[in-house]
Amino acid sequence: MVENVFVVGLDDHNAGILDRLPDAGSYRFHPLLSVDELLFRDTIPVEDLLAEAQRQLELFDGRVDAVIGFWDFPVSTMVPMLCQRLGLHWASLESVVKCEHKYWSRLEQRRVIDEYPRFGLVDLDDEPTLPNGLRYPVWLKPVKSASSALAYRVENLQQLRQAAAAIRDGIGRMGDPFEFVLAQLQLPPELSGIGGRACLAEEAATGAQVTVEGYSFHGEVRIYGIVDSITGPDSSSFLRYQYPSSLPPAVTQRMAGLSGQVIRQIGLDSTTFNIEYFWDPEQDRITLLEVNPRHSQSHAELFEQVDGIANHDHMLQLALGREPRPRHREGPYNMAAKWFVRRIADGVARRVPTAEEVEQVQRDIAGCTVDVSITAGDRLSELHDQDSYSYALATIYLGADDEDDLIRKYERALAGLPFEFEEPSE
Repeated sequence: MVENVFVVGLDDHNAGILDRLPDAGSYRFHPLLSVDELLFRDTIPVEDLLAEAQRQLELFDGRVDAVIGFWDFPVSTMVPMLCQRLGLHWASLESVVKCEHKYWSRLEQRRVIDEYPRFGLVDLDDEPTLPNGLRYPVWLKPVKSASSALAYRVENLQQLRQAAAAIRDGIGRMGDPFEFVLAQLQLPPELSGIGGRACLAEEAATGAQVTVEGYSFHGEVRIYGIVDSITGPDSSSFLRYQYPSSLPPAVTQRMAGLSGQVIRQIGLDSTTFNIEYFWDPEQDRITLLEVNPRHSQSHAELFEQVDGIANHDHMLQLALGREPRPRHREGPYNMAAKWFVRRIADGVARRVPTAEEVEQVQRDIAGCTVDVSITAGDRLSELHDQDSYSYALATIYLGADDEDDLIRKYERALAGLPFEFEEPSE
């Protein structure tokens, strides 16, 4: 029997990954709202989007077996609300929001582990100051954001106030619709008055950054992979995600144990998750950065190329009420990475790689997939969901024999993908 699975914000890239899953013929994947409707817009009307998604589901002439989604807000919170209304398998909205509200998440972490940075709230409506007990450098960020947008590393009071002003100007785009989500819950007293427009300061962690991926099924937490998040020289922007991790097994085992404690405390179940950590090798210190109530779609092809199955399948099985079926090192490559092609300065794209140039690179380099993120005429500073320090132009997914092979393939791919920019008129 073919199972009907609706995917909130299904795009061509993820549709291709789903079509390559084992037993893909056993499922029929239906798009539910477009990425443009959900993400690439100046305002995010969550209530209207929910109503339209529910309307489309109710009009479907057949049985709805599952609803899933791979994107951050608003998709990450819409899926549990839709599943609750339809009686489908998914994590509770409360457990999802406990992850997504950065301050609430820290409060939950603090109850069960010690491996978190000192943190505190910053009042954006008053003259911002560093919370008591914190020391510079810190990261200043909204309690709800995506893709590191509006997250600033600050090293003194002047930078703190500059960052607070930038956050104040942009926080409403996600903060206001997140207020609607918070209104669906009975919040604990410690969150009284701390809504979607609140701002958090956290002491900056150092070391190697990694992401632990896993799932929770009937209260049992399982880790299926750990990915290195490698930044550029003297930069907080990601250069690439690389799998499998190069960290010592003793360290990754400690991270796996911490992840289980946090996920059980939050009560997240029947879904995938990813948790970001830092490991400082000089002090052998682990610091939890953040908890995300879904797997990372950025890692899908990495798991596919190394383990033989994309992590999308784990979410799919959980949404259908079944335990996932992770594989280990059954893919065609020993190593895989998602590379980010970035530009630091603002600019207007005058030329981007053509479809023919992209296809040529993919034909010439085994295990290569290219996704160009911008179009000719785009002004980089007007793009949504970019980090605070650079602009992502394209992503290059690569499988390789080892790290040297990975770097060689990336350099070949980059040479075949020409971008040209001109200075903005203003």
